[in-house]
Amino acid sequence: MAVAGDPEERQTFYFGACAGGVWKSTDGGTYWRNVSDGFFRMSAVGALAVADADPSVVYAGTGEACIRSNVSHGDGVYRSTDAGATWEHAGLEDTRHIARVRVDPRDPDRLYVAALGHAFGPNAQRGVFRSTDGGGSWERVLFRSERAGAIDLSMDPNNPRVLYAAIWQVLRTPWSLVGAGPESGLWRSTDGGDTWTDLTDRPGMPGGIKGRIGVAASPARPGRVWAIVEAEDGVLLLSDDGGDTWERVNDSPIVRQRPFYHHHVFAHPTRADTMWTLPIQAWRSDDSGRSFTMMTTPHSDNHDLWIDPRDPRRMIEGNDGGACVSFDGGETWSTIYNQPTAQFYHAAADTRRPYRVYGTQQDNSAISTPSSSPKGAIPFSDSYAVGPSESGYVAVRPDNPDIVYSGAIGSAPGGGGALLRYNHATGESRIITVWPEMSYGLGARDMRYRFQWTFPIVISPHDPDVLYAAGNRVFRSTDEGTIWEAVSPDLTRNDPDKGEPGGGPISRDVSGAEVYCTIFSFAESPHIPGELWAGSDDGRVHVSRDAGATWDDITPPGLPEWATVSMIDLSPHDPGTAWLAAWNYKLDDYSPYLYRTRDGGRIWESIAAGIPDGEFVRVVREDPARAGLLYAGTETGVYVSPDGGASWQSIRLNLPVTPIHDLLVKDGDLVAATHGRSFWILDDLSPLRGLTEEATSDAVHLFEPRPAVRALNMLGRIEPVRIGPGKNYWVAIGAAATFEEVETPEGVTERVFLDAGHNPPEGATITYHLREGSKDGAAIMFIDAEGREVRRFCGLPAEAGMNRFVWDMRHAGPREAPGAAAERLIAGPSPRGPAAVPGDYTVRLEAAGRTLTRKLRVVKDPRSEASDADLDEQLGLLLRLRDRISETNDAIVELRQVRRQVREWVGRAEATQGAVVVEAGRAIVERLDGIEGRLVATWQTTERGQMGTPLPKLAEALATLVSVVESADSAPTKSSYEVFDHLSARVAHQIESLREIIDRDIPAFVSLVRESGVPDIQTN
Repeated sequence: MAVAGDPEERQTFYFGACAGGVWKSTDGGTYWRNVSDGFFRMSAVGALAVADADPSVVYAGTGEACIRSNVSHGDGVYRSTDAGATWEHAGLEDTRHIARVRVDPRDPDRLYVAALGHAFGPNAQRGVFRSTDGGGSWERVLFRSERAGAIDLSMDPNNPRVLYAAIWQVLRTPWSLVGAGPESGLWRSTDGGDTWTDLTDRPGMPGGIKGRIGVAASPARPGRVWAIVEAEDGVLLLSDDGGDTWERVNDSPIVRQRPFYHHHVFAHPTRADTMWTLPIQAWRSDDSGRSFTMMTTPHSDNHDLWIDPRDPRRMIEGNDGGACVSFDGGETWSTIYNQPTAQFYHAAADTRRPYRVYGTQQDNSAISTPSSSPKGAIPFSDSYAVGPSESGYVAVRPDNPDIVYSGAIGSAPGGGGALLRYNHATGESRIITVWPEMSYGLGARDMRYRFQWTFPIVISPHDPDVLYAAGNRVFRSTDEGTIWEAVSPDLTRNDPDKGEPGGGPISRDVSGAEVYCTIFSFAESPHIPGELWAGSDDGRVHVSRDAGATWDDITPPGLPEWATVSMIDLSPHDPGTAWLAAWNYKLDDYSPYLYRTRDGGRIWESIAAGIPDGEFVRVVREDPARAGLLYAGTETGVYVSPDGGASWQSIRLNLPVTPIHDLLVKDGDLVAATHGRSFWILDDLSPLRGLTEEATSDAVHLFEPRPAVRALNMLGRIEPVRIGPGKNYWVAIGAAATFEEVETPEGVTERVFLDAGHNPPEGATITYHLREGSKDGAAIMFIDAEGREVRRFCGLPAEAGMNRFVWDMRHAGPREAPGAAAERLIAGPSPRGPAAVPGDYTVRLEAAGRTLTRKLRVVKDPRSEASDADLDEQLGLLLRLRDRISETNDAIVELRQVRRQVREWVGRAEATQGAVVVEAGRAIVERLDGIEGRLVATWQTTERGQMGTPLPKLAEALATLVSVVESADSAPTKSSYEVFDHLSARVAHQIESLREIIDRDIPAFVSLVRESGVPDIQTN
């Protein structure tokens, strides 16, 4: 998490999410927009800086620097010269984790980078780097060793040649954090980085080895520096001589909390005695750090702070919930609930229609959010918490989606492997932990049972009363967690050397994240009850074919010894086939590991060829509708294999670069649990399921569309459904709802939601593939079971490759009566056409000289109370209404054409003294105005309603009746028929009056015009 503010534009701020890219707000944190998508190759951001001399220059250092157990890495520095609109990579790719970027306040091209380096192993590209050409080239100016990197960097703004750098010797493994060593220390340069002085052992500094150090130079007093030092006698230090000597000012728990994750310190720009430190809470001191006042922020675990040097009351703060802005010195903050950067561990879905998606969020609750919403977007208010779980699996009962099981962190109530049963009907969260003995502070080897940070929770696919949870052993309950029985021995390597408490050698970190030698993945065969598969985080795979009585070791021979078996996916098509994803990045091995077995685990084959090197894989899933169609989630995106892993290609499409921790195929969609950008859904897998060599080699191929649900919320919608072309794309779900309208390249105006989840396209998705593009475009027709054309669309895209069209499942709407602005006319109403009734339809595609057809099934929403007869009756009345509105609008169009001609004759007659013609013409116009005024509201009328708008007339009354009839899935009410007959009769009377004028009075008027010698006009 990193934050920065524009020094000139008071409302403009930036924040970098842990694994969600760079975001920008131009309205003081009210709304945020991602500005790094499409430019960054990695999404984790550890540092941000806006150049004071030129705020259009922004630098981002990638890779998280607060290296929690599943930290995401980066690929160096990015630079923007247009305030974040575009970005370029600026080198230092192998730094992996960048903690700070500092820019010379006088020169936007002179900057320094504090690079921590690899979190999980040694490397050379770490330390402090300097560039004098905006990142075009770099010079390493401070380096200790391949085991220690720079974790903080402070520049004296009064003299930018004075720099303070903190070096941290640190190493993470899957089972430990070694967070201190003799190479940790504090350094100073007074010549812009050319030379450095070691301050680590200066008077006042703590003795012994040191861990993470935070440092801040005071802009308000030259020579004043604060340092927060992890040591056996860890302390907050103050120096007034540039670090030559130090004073211990505070050694309270405030300045000693979780040093590896915090130890941040910030100096006030104008008040020499004011400084901030950000451990779990945010604290401010006004007496140089001797005492502190807690400042409330919207979320705990605070990490970064930017204070405006020109107006210190203006600031932005970053925490594990997001970024928040203050304009009153930190007394109040903007919301963090407008940033879709949730970090999910796993995904689950229920049996509702539309289905809801569930997941546990890093540093937040478990949550349920809908896959679509009748509100046009998916606002955050449509989501709800399903218990306080943070880091584990989620399992939803298929027979009662109100019951949700979820896993929490080891320090949660109930001890290691905390497991909760949430009942949405009552709001209760019952703790059903397998062994609810508090394990806080214990090493893994001292625990009765070892449960991972994200341990498996699985409901049997054969019996919803059977619930599994896996620690180092597999446990089973048949009464929702009241009684648990172990159904396996220890299925891990159980290495006691890997069971120490987390952290050290100075500070322990006992959150449970480093509990090791556990079962990390688990599955029960969908074909054979009691066939159980388990994969451990220390590189072992076991199977039981007798409900846990005996187990066989079936570990793939090529799997690294201590690799984590991240996911086992058992084929829904073949009892002997299983897919396995593993990673070893926590031992600095970023290779992808993917395996397949076709014989129940006796023989394994690697299927990782095609996944780029360095793209380690977290999850693999097989499509339940097509055997061998695989999806893999990596640290940066999603890949698909149509041939059982023989080849892979990216389907990231518009999905942001972000870690994919889980994938789920649900109702023909692919759900992705991202660890930095919330939930995303690839909304229709039909094209991927139908993608074959034959399909792509044909000149034109029309894919079989999946059944389209006639959703309840497609009725009575105020906003029309957009119909337009496009490719397959991912949609984000679950956030707030703010949008702006933009025009697509195809000229379609669409709403882009700034902080909301997007609904999937509402309607029937039709996908077609062209071997070569066609300039003539494509046409699609929809034909009902009786052979009647329901709708026709022409001029559709016909580009080479995939093309997509979404039919909103509606008949054509009524013909329109366009308004004329010059005459201040109001257009005749044109509501949408009626929704198609459930049934079988034919899709006919015409493209590139070929005609292809496919069957399309439109199905009723399972929530609908209407019978098919009700919907047929509803459609019948809506079609009659549509046709009556078309007749009305046709009459209005004809009336306006005739009136325009009569007015032109009258104008010519006035010029030639044709008084008789003028009088006759004006009488006709007056009668036409009267008919129009009864058919449609006009601005000329003096009859005005609320807000000064014209009172509605017959055309508007018919359109209003449409909304009444289609307000729900139901047969029309008796009064609806009566009102239709009443309005139809009145409209018919007006049309008859118009016909009388056109058929009788207009010919007589034309004769009068010619007899009077008025110059003729061109008639239509």
